[in-house]
Amino acid sequence: MSESEVLTRVESGVGHITLNRPKALHALNRAMCEAMIEALLAWRSDDAVRSVLIDHAGERGFCAGGDIRMIAESGAGDASEAKAFFMVEYRLNHLMFDYPKPITAIVDGIVMGGGVGISEPADVRIATERTTYAMPETGIGLFPDVGGGWFLPRLPGQTGVWLALTGARLKAADTVFLGIHTHYLPADALEAFRFILAADPAYPIDVADGLEADPGEAPVEAHLAAIDRLFAFDTVEEIFAALEADGSDWASAQLATLKTKSPQSLKVTLRQLRLGANQPSFAANMALEYALGGRVVRTHDFQEGVRAVVVDKDNMPNWVPADLSGVSEADLDRLFAPLPEGQAWTPLD
Repeated sequence: MSESEVLTRVESGVGHITLNRPKALHALNRAMCEAMIEALLAWRSDDAVRSVLIDHAGERGFCAGGDIRMIAESGAGDASEAKAFFMVEYRLNHLMFDYPKPITAIVDGIVMGGGVGISEPADVRIATERTTYAMPETGIGLFPDVGGGWFLPRLPGQTGVWLALTGARLKAADTVFLGIHTHYLPADALEAFRFILAADPAYPIDVADGLEADPGEAPVEAHLAAIDRLFAFDTVEEIFAALEADGSDWASAQLATLKTKSPQSLKVTLRQLRLGANQPSFAANMALEYALGGRVVRTHDFQEGVRAVVVDKDNMPNWVPADLSGVSEADLDRLFAPLPEGQAWTPLD
């Protein structure tokens, strides 16, 4: 396999983008995002390209997120490199969201964070038995960016809020049930999908429809009523209180999980999703997330979360403030303030 971290080619009417950074579980860096943008812009008006297919090399995972170490190191300074990465990454997300040709993402393996950002905008999102989906950002002092503020509130009921706050990991039965992914195909059917797509490149959804299989019963279905009831509040304190009052094993497990997360991140994330539900456009959502991201990566909790989970791997973060009462509405207002016009995120032309 080539040393390039993103491989692109056009074959049988399909523009192929293959993530090729397997040792890092294809975690995205700025150069990878720029390579994908370059290919998508070139193919946008190329009549030889009828649809686009995004997949990954190897079998270890689709994309485990962004280059968190770089973002943390930049955030420890002036965050200029982190902001430059977010600008390009979010432009890629938006380019995919508004792309005039069908995009298929084969999410065969781990898909988290930045990987969600380059698969959720796709028209066809194929999960396999190896798929594990999560937005685990509250565990590292961040928030579910890359369009999470748009996609998560648009999942059924309060499931997006539950996923965003707890970082719950889902397998294909749940992701297809919730509409996160559009189709389930066993991994051994992917070769057939690619073969048939080459004969019918303009209609990937028809190809996926013809091959899709049953992923089985969705474990999340049994908890939908509880999720909608317990995660419907507009403050994290109310969600905590509802879970505690419920007292069921499931509710107690969710509360225990939430108590390990960054209090700041929980409050930021809940506000992000409530605002995202009412954004007028995906671009407006990305501008909000860009302003927020540039500030959050400079906070103590993000630096500490990356230290605990990614660098030292002791999984013992020391959150400051240590509880929800220490995170004020004024603190949130400062993090969410719009940027001046010259500094704000803008989409590609």
